[in-house]
Amino acid sequence: MTNADLLSPSLFAAEAKDINVSFEFFPPKTDKMETALWASIASLAPLQPKMVSVTYGAGGSTRARTHATISRILTETGLVPAAHLTCVGASRGEVDDIAREYWDMGVRHIVALRGDMAQAGQAYQPHAQGYVNAADLVAGLKKIANFELSVAAYPEGHPDSASPAADIDNLKRKIDAGADQAITQYFFDVDMYFRFIDRVRAAGITVPVIPGIMPVTNFTQTRNFSARCGTSVPKWLETLFDGLDDRPEIRRYVAATVAAEHCMRLYQGGVRNFHFYTLNRSELTTTICHFLGIRPRGENQ
Repeated sequence: MTNADLLSPSLFAAEAKDINVSFEFFPPKTDKMETALWASIASLAPLQPKMVSVTYGAGGSTRARTHATISRILTETGLVPAAHLTCVGASRGEVDDIAREYWDMGVRHIVALRGDMAQAGQAYQPHAQGYVNAADLVAGLKKIANFELSVAAYPEGHPDSASPAADIDNLKRKIDAGADQAITQYFFDVDMYFRFIDRVRAAGITVPVIPGIMPVTNFTQTRNFSARCGTSVPKWLETLFDGLDDRPEIRRYVAATVAAEHCMRLYQGGVRNFHFYTLNRSELTTTICHFLGIRPRGENQ
């Protein structure tokens, strides 16, 4: 290795351009959580996200709170909201009524998901009069109105999928049913994402497949959740966070740096759209966006 190799440019040496970001929030359960959510929305809004999505609890458990959060985004901000909607625990008629209500409110983007059962660990079972799965839901929503529809994609495969090939087939069914784009489960291996995209394109799927980015705010929680959703956690990530449980400030620095490098490697591979799982916190997402050159209007001009 030469001295020139050692002095190769930083990942951040080249200015990132033409990036679109979107942010995901979850509906608050308490007054304190609601205050935190709206503080985060106010902090992130100046970054001009392409859209902001609001999740829907397992079994439709947060239906009213999701609706209320979407309504407030529409009436109090200039942001474009996307409502999550699932198949679980509701008939087709009930889901269709919710979709029509969203359309009448002014919502034009829905994240259409199969969803999980309300009881953790319970095997998925569609409602007897409901949509069978996400592809079925997409087809039904397209009949109601010309929604822009996002669906989920899984670089490491959905835990319920029989094989990687079956998982890609399921994604293709969702796209063929009318979905406009896919957003991935979070991941920590950039090369794996690109290998996944190669398989997706080889299957004839041409829509955008936007990487989902989740900054690690609490490593133990991230590891436990990842085990349930099938996301692998590399040893190097565990090593980086080792000893930081009681050092939140350093933990935030490490989390922001790791995620920003993750995004820049994706950018260098041609990615221009990023979806951030904010966990209703703005600091880390704002910091990562700063690395990417996404700043309030005027700050980088």
